[in-house]
Amino acid sequence: MGEQWEAKGEGIPVFLINGFLESGKSSFIQFTMEQEYFQTEGNTLLLLCEDGEVEYDPIKLAAHHTTPVYMENITDFQEDKLQSLARQYKAERVLIEWNGMWNQDDLYGGPMSEEVLAKQQNREPKYHVSMPKNWFLYQVITILDGSSLKIYLSNMRSFLGQMLRHAELCIVNRCDNLSNEELVDYRRKIRAMGQNAMILLEDKNGEIPQTALPEDLPYDLGQDAITLADEDYGTWFLDCMENPERYLNKEITFSAMILKRKNMPENEFVPGRMAMTCCAEDMTFLGFICKGDKKLIAPFSTRDWAKLTAKVKLEEREEYHGIGPVLHLEKIARTGEIKEPVNF
Repeated sequence: MGEQWEAKGEGIPVFLINGFLESGKSSFIQFTMEQEYFQTEGNTLLLLCEDGEVEYDPIKLAAHHTTPVYMENITDFQEDKLQSLARQYKAERVLIEWNGMWNQDDLYGGPMSEEVLAKQQNREPKYHVSMPKNWFLYQVITILDGSSLKIYLSNMRSFLGQMLRHAELCIVNRCDNLSNEELVDYRRKIRAMGQNAMILLEDKNGEIPQTALPEDLPYDLGQDAITLADEDYGTWFLDCMENPERYLNKEITFSAMILKRKNMPENEFVPGRMAMTCCAEDMTFLGFICKGDKKLIAPFSTRDWAKLTAKVKLEEREEYHGIGPVLHLEKIARTGEIKEPVNF
């Protein structure tokens, strides 16, 4: 693709629904089309990338001004073909029921896309994917089957990472026979791969209240000062991101790598750790904004390692697209590198 497909913009909005075969994508799309909030007078182009167990009702599709088109291969996603389909069916929005076995990173120019991997390996890409410039990614929703999630986490984690990386919502259905411990474990692993996704767990009775799930934290939240073991950084980061209010005004001590972004104020940096969220080729830096006395921060450069103590505050920041955790530095000292990445 060359350039990444934009997740915002003007033109034709695209709703991308992904998940593995028989996870419930078709049922979710048909349910959503029936909802008043999703109704529109314009035409919708529905791109189907696999044959699922649930068939679409042509009468209902017609009633909602929706035209299904089957995409046999990922290489069908070419700008000219997609533009032609949009013109033919006068589409004002696009729904994509994605094939979970296709490389979703190809749509975004992401780290696991064929274009990026080919460049890294100094070879020609095996295929090309290109999206219309006037199509913009409006929403990504991931549907997962809780009864088979353990298998996919063990054997298809890289595909899960691609599905969750841009997701705003992840629905894990069919959780009826899962223990609370399994639900907590799955939620943490999903959160690591989809940091911006709202996670819903569902059984036959509907949504499972996550506040009822047991806490599984390796430190005492009742303490005002918490010292993190190196192996607990990832657990803390995800929980602080999801429940920042429970860490408000607590002192956190941990070891981290320093990141100073270009044009960052002199009194700010990002302490964090590299994390392997789905596979070795897809590493992510996990860290929160930290601010403090610039005299304390000045001696440190990007990739230096430090042990620091900071108090957690909540502030509105552009990086968080709203309110999020900001660390207020109290003390910092150099320390040795932690070579092992965070694993989930």
